[in-house]
Amino acid sequence: MEASDLHGHISRRFNKDIEDLRNSVLAMGGLVEAQLSQAIAAVVSGDSELGLQVAHDDYKVNNLEVNIDEECGRILATRAPTAGDLRLIVAIIKTITDLERIGDEAEKIGFLASKLAAMDRPTDSYRELKTLGNHVSHMVRDAMNAFARRDVNEAFEIVKEDDRVDEEYEAITRQCITFMMEDPRSIKRVMNVTWAARSLERIGDHAKNICEYVIYMVQGRDVRHTLGSDDAQLGLD
Repeated sequence: MEASDLHGHISRRFNKDIEDLRNSVLAMGGLVEAQLSQAIAAVVSGDSELGLQVAHDDYKVNNLEVNIDEECGRILATRAPTAGDLRLIVAIIKTITDLERIGDEAEKIGFLASKLAAMDRPTDSYRELKTLGNHVSHMVRDAMNAFARRDVNEAFEIVKEDDRVDEEYEAITRQCITFMMEDPRSIKRVMNVTWAARSLERIGDHAKNICEYVIYMVQGRDVRHTLGSDDAQLGLD
């Protein structure tokens, strides 16, 4: 095989490795989205069995993280990627860590759903939790879309959403404190609601992190700890 043919073969193989890696991350994102959606549904519907199933299935997310991380290590060791490809792999390593943590939070919500299912249910069927859950679910989905399309504009928009999630979480926390003061018998149930809301707020943080990795991957800029809702439009020009 001539040198040019060998180089072309190696280049094609490397491109396939990178594409397979991206697809694996998107598959992991899809699994995490499904886990989160089911965990929220378990809380809202009072389905203890579904909640426990979500918690049990967390191992699938963990296995994907390990497999993708090992593949990233192999590519780094054997291909010595540079520039944009290196940034992509670094972004993937960071992204799967946040996806795994989203899976952990979904697992917690699943366990909490099973506990809440055994308690008296409020007439609104945890409407506020459902609203917050839908919000962060959309953030996770949009973050993975931004990753798939390398869409910096969308990534910046999602970063701004995190402030709204924080506000929704704080509103739920204040409401829960009021309920516990008015009826001490509700403390155990309301504490579970508070912990579920806290997990959802953390999921919003992880979705924001993924978007910051997208910005780094595309632009080579580390914007962690530098963006707020007022300046998240920076870099769009």
